[in-house]
Amino acid sequence: MVRTSLQDITSSGVTLGYNGTTNYTDLFDEDDLVPVVLRTLLWVGGIVVITMTLSLALGQLLNARFPGRRVVRWAVVVPWAASVLMTALIWKWMLDNYSGLVNRVLLDLHLIDEPVNWLAHPGQAMLWMMWVAVFVSLPFTSFVILAGLQTIPEDVYEAARVDGASAIRTYFGITLPLLRPAILIASIINVINVFNSFPIIWAMTAGGPGNDTDTTTTFMYKLAFYDQHVGESGAMAVVNFALILVMVLFYLRAARWREEVR
Repeated sequence: MVRTSLQDITSSGVTLGYNGTTNYTDLFDEDDLVPVVLRTLLWVGGIVVITMTLSLALGQLLNARFPGRRVVRWAVVVPWAASVLMTALIWKWMLDNYSGLVNRVLLDLHLIDEPVNWLAHPGQAMLWMMWVAVFVSLPFTSFVILAGLQTIPEDVYEAARVDGASAIRTYFGITLPLLRPAILIASIINVINVFNSFPIIWAMTAGGPGNDTDTTTTFMYKLAFYDQHVGESGAMAVVNFALILVMVLFYLRAARWREEVR
């Protein structure tokens, strides 16, 4: 990847030689680069925060004892086991402004007066794609949280109950602190997966209209296959890798992961 970013490569894959930092210069001269990077950071931050918040609640539910718990656990796995591409396409069809289920339901409930072309407006499209990304990320994250919950000794909770701790104090004083390793792992994996997410955006909007819903991953694809700038796309891939690395390192520092190791 780094080697490609430093070479002059034709659209047919023929390497013409060393290109120095020209590909990086061309990349940073792209007018769409800054908006794409900022949109990517918003995309990653929003999805990971929402996914982790919902997964904490869903993990607690899956850990509770109730009739049919095994069936519910299997049902939660389905969005993760299904093809991400097909899930994105199904949501795209559901959001169709003429025959989509979403518009039909909202019209029947009199929440909208006329069908809305949700994916034609960049802001609305991004929100829907973020929802789909959360939808497919929830199962894995919830089961990581569930695994973390099942490692917490029951006698710790018994001691808290004997001391008269309320449910809220027990959760914030015992459960969350002991879940930190699971939260750390789930967050890092989600950051990497969401940062590199391609099928959802490509299937639903292809980064359009224009580049208004592109993230760094779809933007580098367009550079390579639409603009035929393979080397520049390689430079974007290196920048994308660096952004992921920086975000993970910042998160590890904020989470004080070394304390968990000790």
